[in-house]
Amino acid sequence: MFAAPARLAWLDALRGPAALAVTMHHAGWTFIPAIWAEVDRRIDLGTWGVFVFFLVSGYIIPASLERRGDVRAFWTGRAFRLLPLLLAACGLALLLAQIGVLALHPGLGERPLPLVVLGNLTMLQELLNLPAVISVTWTLSYEMAFYLMSVALFTVRQAHRSAGMAIALAVAAVPVGLLLPRATIGGRADLAAALLGLAVVAAIAVTALGHGRTRTAAAAAGGLLGLALVVLGSRAGTWQGMIILATMFAGTAVYRAEQGAISWRTAAAAVAVVLGCAIPAKDDPAWAPAVVLAIGVFALALALRRRAFPRWLAQLGVISFSLYLLHPLLLYVLPDLVLYFAVLIPLSVMTYHLVEAPGQRLGKRLIVSGRDQTV
Repeated sequence: MFAAPARLAWLDALRGPAALAVTMHHAGWTFIPAIWAEVDRRIDLGTWGVFVFFLVSGYIIPASLERRGDVRAFWTGRAFRLLPLLLAACGLALLLAQIGVLALHPGLGERPLPLVVLGNLTMLQELLNLPAVISVTWTLSYEMAFYLMSVALFTVRQAHRSAGMAIALAVAAVPVGLLLPRATIGGRADLAAALLGLAVVAAIAVTALGHGRTRTAAAAAGGLLGLALVVLGSRAGTWQGMIILATMFAGTAVYRAEQGAISWRTAAAAVAVVLGCAIPAKDDPAWAPAVVLAIGVFALALALRRRAFPRWLAQLGVISFSLYLLHPLLLYVLPDLVLYFAVLIPLSVMTYHLVEAPGQRLGKRLIVSGRDQTV
């Protein structure tokens, strides 16, 4: 069917189960709510899954950026990695809503259409307090904030400070979260949301297309915007939002330790501080076990990274983005749990081959073409 490069197999082996955990979390509440209530009060598998994703992103995104050594190539690669499937999934959601199968977020019709489009296409809707076409895309908003901050640190030559960033964000999350328990960007702040969204677009465009000090200034501004959006716009609360960022930077610290840039002791300290500040971030008994287990499973996979993983596990990781984006839509279409997974996995394989892979190939061609033109 397809194969992940051996050096990334352990990451795909994490992504697959993480995506399935999120799908099972939502499917459980839909199809077997009485049983799932007993599971969910002990451990939130959805939280476990997304925190595994955040750790993986923290590990791989700076590695991808630094391997390319080119912020334009990085943003091009990200756009063609995420947007083709996101657009296809949003189109499917709107189609299902049109025929009366799917109920969209009621707020979609209450906010200006251009603003809703801006929020969802930039994947910042969660941090701009805008309604999402697909509910699970809230995690992509935090990913975007992390991209902005990673590009900023890379551009100003401070990328090696990931462990310090993880610790600083985690420690600051506690007092800042207590001072700002709710999102400052309100659900009716149309002008503020529009200005912030356009500012991010401008920062990315100038970073990708500019040169010299102009590029550096734009990248730094983008990083500050990413951090500000998390602090001011996290609908789950500033404490949790900053912990999510800290978790991703902890994943980066692990990557730095593996590359020999920092010591394993420093990386472990960063992870420990993040975990210590994360546990009390949410008053839910299922939260802490999920976060602890996510870090534990990530550590186990890291320890086994040079071992061979089952092929099917890595293949699930390859289609994990399709699993993640499509599963909320099928909840409203299929009648039971068995049929749900029987359709979801083949459909995700299909969208990977028909949408994701071609988009990634086009992005790579554009990157190569852009480099050839600058030579």
